[in-house]
Amino acid sequence: MKKIDCHMHVNGGLRRWGWEDNDRVIDAADRLGIEHLCCSIPVVRGLPDPEEIRTCNDGVLEAMRHYRGRILGYCYVNPGHQRAALEEIDRCMDRGMIGIKLYNQYLAWDPTMYPIYEKAIDLKVPLLWHAGHTLDRATALAVGQPNISDGTDMARAARRYPEAMIIQGHIGGGGDWEWGIKAIRHTPNVYLDTSGSVVDDGMIDMAVREIGVDRLLFGTDMTMEGGVGKVEDAHLTKAQKEKVYWSNMAGILKKGGYFVP
Repeated sequence: MKKIDCHMHVNGGLRRWGWEDNDRVIDAADRLGIEHLCCSIPVVRGLPDPEEIRTCNDGVLEAMRHYRGRILGYCYVNPGHQRAALEEIDRCMDRGMIGIKLYNQYLAWDPTMYPIYEKAIDLKVPLLWHAGHTLDRATALAVGQPNISDGTDMARAARRYPEAMIIQGHIGGGGDWEWGIKAIRHTPNVYLDTSGSVVDDGMIDMAVREIGVDRLLFGTDMTMEGGVGKVEDAHLTKAQKEKVYWSNMAGILKKGGYFVP
């Protein structure tokens, strides 16, 4: 069954480890039936400046050229540099990127984010959020992510911008995943990606039960075999798997004018 990985990363930009590393990503994708990988290069700590942001996105653009049709790019931005962020989104979209990547610099509902949501709505592209529900603030501080957004933050942003296509990242890599699923039950424009290194039994089944299969997107976030395994282990029909693996994300991409064959 063919697959679109809605949440993956590549080496490049500020992380130059050689093309052989990305070659291994493509090799793994071939073995697992993943035809397209939606990738970004975020800065995970601090408040990166526009030059750092541009370097990261240039790395993704280079990967898109090198693996044409296989690597699809998200434009990573720091909303704190508002004008530069909006200009960078235009630059990256003009070069064929398919969405916007946000990390932990600002909470999803922060007013600093408003122009980014409005830009995404105008372009009809998704916003992929690094997300997770930590059990306490001390934990968030300990991992250097005091502003990490969780399902409640996603839902709050989604209610303000119901036209936005918001993807809550890596349900299997962001703390209390059961809480994270329940928090977005009543916000239909928040999608959930299946990625992350946590592969607890019942995760995918609960997501389908609580938010419905049409809002669930296959992703790996570099846990590629486990990412496929958790979907295969779930009690899904063939039609449900096809939605998770392919057609849900393909439909999101189509809204922005990007068609996957």
